[in-house]
Amino acid sequence: MAKAMEPNSKSRKELILLKYAVVSRLLVLFLTISWRSFLKPYDTSAVLNPPCLHHREVTEDSPPLNAVSKTLENSVVWDSVYFLRISECGYEYEQTYAFLPLLPFFISLLSRTVLAPLVPLIGLRAVMVLSGYVVSNLAFVLAAIYLFRVSVMILKDTEASFRASVMFCFNPASIFYSSIYSESLYAFFSIGGLYHLLSGTSSLAVLWFALSGCARSNGILNAGYICFQTMHRAYGALYLKRRVCLCVQVLVTGFLRCVCICLPFVAFQAYGYYNICHGRKLDDLRPWCKAKIPLLYNFIQSHYWGVGFLRYFQFKQLPNFLLASPILSLAVCSIISYIKTRPELFISLGFQATEKEKRSSARLYSLKDALEPDVKTSSKEGNRDMRQRKPSKKKDVSVTNAAAKSNSPDTSGYFSADVFPFVVHLGLMTATAFFIMHVQVATRFLSASPSLYWFASHLIASPRHRKWEYLIWSYCAAYILLGTLLFSNFYPFT
Repeated sequence: MAKAMEPNSKSRKELILLKYAVVSRLLVLFLTISWRSFLKPYDTSAVLNPPCLHHREVTEDSPPLNAVSKTLENSVVWDSVYFLRISECGYEYEQTYAFLPLLPFFISLLSRTVLAPLVPLIGLRAVMVLSGYVVSNLAFVLAAIYLFRVSVMILKDTEASFRASVMFCFNPASIFYSSIYSESLYAFFSIGGLYHLLSGTSSLAVLWFALSGCARSNGILNAGYICFQTMHRAYGALYLKRRVCLCVQVLVTGFLRCVCICLPFVAFQAYGYYNICHGRKLDDLRPWCKAKIPLLYNFIQSHYWGVGFLRYFQFKQLPNFLLASPILSLAVCSIISYIKTRPELFISLGFQATEKEKRSSARLYSLKDALEPDVKTSSKEGNRDMRQRKPSKKKDVSVTNAAAKSNSPDTSGYFSADVFPFVVHLGLMTATAFFIMHVQVATRFLSASPSLYWFASHLIASPRHRKWEYLIWSYCAAYILLGTLLFSNFYPFT
């Protein structure tokens, strides 16, 4: 009876979460419009739109700017300018290649299809602005739904999953998820890819991860989940099943999937190299064109924005470190708490997970569904193993103890073995944000990490950490208010 009611409970929670996601976007929109009405923007040049260098679709017949088009075009600030310019004119300048093509592609597609009837009324650029808002907000709502589904698979706790997903709806980087930025698309394809990976459709997961890499460069880090799964499946094939051929197949399949995930980003770098470097004389080549491995993205980040290891460690950047300190502190606390609770997993890269955890894992540790031909023989092998396995009483006791440990509060929920690869992923991104990137970007850079919300949900549910509920929600509320105020009026904010 309880099992039959569980799907209904999940569906109900998902419907409520959908309402929270929509309400959160409406709240951000309301606050943005309010702040824009009360305050004068620091930079009022957003409406300026010089002609494209090579081609321009908007002609003399374009409608004059009206109140709607002016309002939409005035809302374009910070990196939104780049995304819209790329949508309209393509990649004209070297620095524009720092912005990957997925968001401009969707903006261009939507503005020329579904929203094309609005062009005669408000103009193409205003329609592109509207398209950007539609894409970002719709992608965010879908990302919230996928986060809930992934959380249920990993945490195996509907209430904890729901709390984590609601926190995502009101996360401190909310303004970026409602603006013409790539965060929403990245979160949608990244978390959606995790859902498909955990559901057993690895090929579809690879496609989604590859698309996340078309939205943001850190999307290629999602290949790490495939690497983790491949590593454990290869171990199971070689040492548990004693099948060398199966192990080789698992490794080759995993390698090809990782290549497919990284391929779109690499192809975009090749596209930039062809446009900027190909066919030019040696004296006219840009410095990065002459490198043995010409990486356009790394050059742009370093040359135009000063991104590099410890390059941001300056006294004048102290306010930016303070701005990023809440999200960095939460990330570090979540990682340390997991390491202290499950040190054996970090030491063994997850191989010390209990057998019961591996059997109940969401396809991250086990060999099930690794290759289609093995499905037919799995039942026979399982029956044969059951007949041959005659454990001693001593082994029975150890298995019982391991099962009890896996069901204990310290090794379930956020501290389960399934969370381990997510914590490693978060650790890598946190180190990158702190030591290499402009540190204030950490708030939105880390905001798509599921383990952050799982840890926050764990803190809120713990009776010993009731104060954390007030601090976490206060932090989210403060940054939503601060973000909509500063960002929308072209003042610095993460």
